[in-house]
Amino acid sequence: MKICVFCSANKQIDPEFFTMTEELGKWAAENGHTIVYGGVNQGLMECVGKATKEAGGHTIGVVPMIVEKTGRISDFVDVEIPCDNLHDRKQLMEDQSDVFIALPGGLGTLDEIFTIVASATIGYHQKMVILYNMKGFWNNLIALLDDLQDKGMVRGDWQQYIKTADSIKEISRLL
Repeated sequence: MKICVFCSANKQIDPEFFTMTEELGKWAAENGHTIVYGGVNQGLMECVGKATKEAGGHTIGVVPMIVEKTGRISDFVDVEIPCDNLHDRKQLMEDQSDVFIALPGGLGTLDEIFTIVASATIGYHQKMVILYNMKGFWNNLIALLDDLQDKGMVRGDWQQYIKTADSIKEISRLL
């Protein structure tokens, strides 16, 4: 299975997020999954790529040309798919992946999550997005989604498109 990981490229975040991300990369490799990710050599992106590779796994980095020009491509990318911009990047990640896991991240991660989910809601695909709720990181987003649904702003149930997991064991059960 190709698992796309959306996550932070920041370094100055909770160290436990790095430990949990390493565990995810190792688990993916040990279970024969390929990691598709942004291919940047910073933050949780570098962490998941490195952990996957060190455990014998395979990675695909979807790398915008602007990242390539600034020399921020991870050394842990097996296959690099270059792209023009972030719009292309999201489409290529969607095309390359069977499922999406969102680790802690910021605006880019939110953009990626909701681009994939919005595409699913109108029928472009039926791929699952999983919020890996490390240490309750996504609790406020989950509350917002519940509130949107309560106010009638979400057709159906948002949990049709977005699942939540607090551990790798729960992720494994969802897959």
